[in-house]
Amino acid sequence: MNTLGVRSPGSATAAADVEKPRAIFLMGPTASGKTDLAMAISDHLPVELISVDSALVYRGLDIGSAKPTPDELVRYPHRLIDICDPAESYSAGRFREDALEAMAEITAAGKIPLLVGGTMLYFRALLHGMAELPQADPAFRAEVEARARREGWPALHKELAKIDAALAAELHPNHSVRIERALEVHHLTGKTMSELRAEQERESPVGHYRVQQLAIVPRDRAILHQRIAQRFERMLEHGFIDEVKALRARGDLHEDLPAIRAVGYRQVWQYLAGELDYTQMVDAGIAATRQLAKRQLTWLRGWEQVHYIHAQEPDGKIRKIDEMLDEALKFLG
Repeated sequence: MNTLGVRSPGSATAAADVEKPRAIFLMGPTASGKTDLAMAISDHLPVELISVDSALVYRGLDIGSAKPTPDELVRYPHRLIDICDPAESYSAGRFREDALEAMAEITAAGKIPLLVGGTMLYFRALLHGMAELPQADPAFRAEVEARARREGWPALHKELAKIDAALAAELHPNHSVRIERALEVHHLTGKTMSELRAEQERESPVGHYRVQQLAIVPRDRAILHQRIAQRFERMLEHGFIDEVKALRARGDLHEDLPAIRAVGYRQVWQYLAGELDYTQMVDAGIAATRQLAKRQLTWLRGWEQVHYIHAQEPDGKIRKIDEMLDEALKFLG
């Protein structure tokens, strides 16, 4: 991957951009080291961190979401962490509103918002806005969910692929919420989500910022896969199962909630429900995390105006955080 969309500093557009307040986006697949790099950048630039992660918004999802530790959050506060109860649903639209408000507050205080995370849909919502979508249709949803119970979500994913191949390519075959919503929107409007996205591509919600985008990417996915497996094992050693036990003990949570569908949490939940044995749970959790990383990298392949930082040297050696920091600081100027 090469640096994309870097404008010449001599252009009129670039000169105008310099007058805008700055914002930094730091993206990358899970387990790539985004949080460590963001905290390192915080030691050198006047930034405040905003989390861009659909799991970190939930209270009580700490170990399995790789949430920064309490000590790290004291030293490097992150906005948009622990803002929702797991019984709630948190959407890309709500994230956009929350993030824009946080960015404005940080900018007004004379600092730079640094948005860090791997939920690429949230970054897209900031860069391109959100389409106006119809309200939910309970009857249609009940029909879709009944079909999913009979046929499985992968069958409905295949149906979506015939309607909207571009969106289906972004989704895991078991991503029930987005598959259901895409089918529902097509049913209600006669248009695909991809068509509606294209219609609403208008002025970016962050267009009044000079956005600098960084992404950590692997040269060798096998090394990333190894990091994912090691991290999942560490989570289990540090009490991940007990964390999910506590969530189950509440009695008001279930497997269809977005928080419980989060990667890792679904698999441990199924283990505690007796649907998977321990080995199956570990294998499924690691496989699901790898699939998440694959989807994140698929998003990044088509991303514009981003500077890629490789997590490994050409010989496969893992780069130290200081080396990645030096490259990031040079790009950020």
